[in-house]
Amino acid sequence: MSKNLKYYYDLMSQPSRALWIFLEKTKLPYEKCLINLGKGEHLTEEFKAINRFQKVPCITDSQIKLAESVAIFRYLCREYQVPDHWYPADSRRQALVDEYLEWQHHNTRATCAIYFQYVWLRPRMFGTKVDPKQAEKYRGQMEGTLDFIEREYLGSGARFIAGDEITVADLLAACEIEQPRMAGYDPCEGRPNLTQWMARVRESTNPYYDQAHKLVNKFAQDTASKAKL
Repeated sequence: MSKNLKYYYDLMSQPSRALWIFLEKTKLPYEKCLINLGKGEHLTEEFKAINRFQKVPCITDSQIKLAESVAIFRYLCREYQVPDHWYPADSRRQALVDEYLEWQHHNTRATCAIYFQYVWLRPRMFGTKVDPKQAEKYRGQMEGTLDFIEREYLGSGARFIAGDEITVADLLAACEIEQPRMAGYDPCEGRPNLTQWMARVRESTNPYYDQAHKLVNKFAQDTASKAKL
């Protein structure tokens, strides 16, 4: 089978990691197109011709150019033969996955990313100072989201976010929740349900999960080492 599918990504991007893990785990044939966000490769005119939003991840596939990770996941699950559990054909099961995919935009995605960017990314990229009060505000918003996932999505013995099998919702959620570790925050501390669920997601998708998070783990270790000095 020829590689019509091209995937543009940077593994420092949370949804990029989620899609990369999915593509590797499902063995879909695709061409890897690395886009270095740190070097601004997403801001070039060449990349704008591929993705008008100038963000990663995105794909090109035969006659379509597609951005936005949720849209890409849904497209791949419709167009390619992947195991049904990733995005179930059954309407009710699919609706539970969709519920999380819609909810996460302003919750998991927003709160984890804002905290990470304010505390870790912006100071490194632009030399900005961290206001402790503002950092505490963002941390509180993030913790509210994590506590909700702990209680509502993963309470009562739930194995995964939308049932007993892993779905694309779990990939997107886990990759977002990993991000604040680079800023020295442990999302699993005090959250046993989330801790066990993260372990299940990792176990279900390794070795690709660990490969995708290699840089995240390195930066998290560096931050932890500096905190001890």
